[in-house]
Amino acid sequence: MKNQIIRLSILVVLVILSGCSSSVQSPDQADKQSKSNYYVAAYIWPSCHDDPLGREKLWPDGTGEWEVIKKGDPRFDGHYQPRQPLWGYELDNDPKVVERWIDVATDHGVNVFVYDWYWYEGGPYLESALNDGFLKARNNEKMQFYIMWANHDVKYNYWNVHRYKDNTDILWNAKVDWENYKIIVDRVINQYFKQPNYFKINGEPVFSIFSIGKLMESFDNSAEEARKALDYFRDEVKKAGFPGLHIQWNQGGGSVMSEEAAASFADNVKTMGFNSVAMYNMGGLNEDYLVYGANSISIREQMDAILDVPVFPCVSIGWDDTPRFPAKGMKDVVHYHNTPRSFASLLAKAKKYADSHPEQPKLITINAWNEWVEGSYLLPDMLNGFGYLEAVKEVIIDGKYDRY
Repeated sequence: MKNQIIRLSILVVLVILSGCSSSVQSPDQADKQSKSNYYVAAYIWPSCHDDPLGREKLWPDGTGEWEVIKKGDPRFDGHYQPRQPLWGYELDNDPKVVERWIDVATDHGVNVFVYDWYWYEGGPYLESALNDGFLKARNNEKMQFYIMWANHDVKYNYWNVHRYKDNTDILWNAKVDWENYKIIVDRVINQYFKQPNYFKINGEPVFSIFSIGKLMESFDNSAEEARKALDYFRDEVKKAGFPGLHIQWNQGGGSVMSEEAAASFADNVKTMGFNSVAMYNMGGLNEDYLVYGANSISIREQMDAILDVPVFPCVSIGWDDTPRFPAKGMKDVVHYHNTPRSFASLLAKAKKYADSHPEQPKLITINAWNEWVEGSYLLPDMLNGFGYLEAVKEVIIDGKYDRY
């Protein structure tokens, strides 16, 4: 049976590389996956397509952030830049591209996509990846999804330093007023929550918020006023026929907090009524992936100890955002021990953490599916091939690391 699975895995790779979006899966693998009760959610950074606002303000070439990714340059010996996708520089709003993503993701144990979602200048930004890519993919019923509102400010030179050089002024301020907030609430409920494959916990749509600071700034810099805004959202969701709304605080990354900072964090989570805490990347950045991983576990343990709501573990592939920052070098890049095997070991620890919290859903987030510009992606590239996807499969579906 083991040899049969290996042969079928090779066949899957050959089918995928040929450009076919069909899925090949052994009965044994399908059985394992059907019995899995883990939600493995990979973040999607939807920047690689021709967005009208993006073309006007950031990427005039019409390929989105591929324009910047292709200009990545090595800063030290052995530095893998520019990153080269195995399937080429595909557009993330092409439903045929996303169909292949869905097949490959679900074959390897990833069953939820978390789409970064933006609202700038009174309207949506980079929304086509979700609207035209994922939601128009013919096989999207295989994959659940939810939204992370990426409500952070953007400096001019952050997403295209080649165009704006040293201009660190704010291009987009993520603060919203009540008028825009109500439009956002209505749009998200009707355009996304009502999709049959929108991810829910206890029947409640999950909505993640990246910047709690900008949320509070939008509502009088007050946790109490932000709570009123979130309660309005909850009421509107109930009016739409759902039992409630699961609002997720996204911690981003960070490090172990001081006692004072931890107390303030816990108080804000409680005051604003968040239902859970997740992370966009696992935090504790270090050149050595093993140290990076150990730091992330300490961060998770601290949050778990001080909060009364679920903390969902996050595992990052790595980190290398040098294409955005000309001054960064070796010390800013995760490069020691940064391998699929190291990632698999850390993912196994996240899985063990999920198992140790039976009172909460077994949700594990991964940074990321396609963060090419930050060096953190599951999608196959010219260096590791399918290595990271195979690592997810080994941990989540095959249980190969369960003994560790």
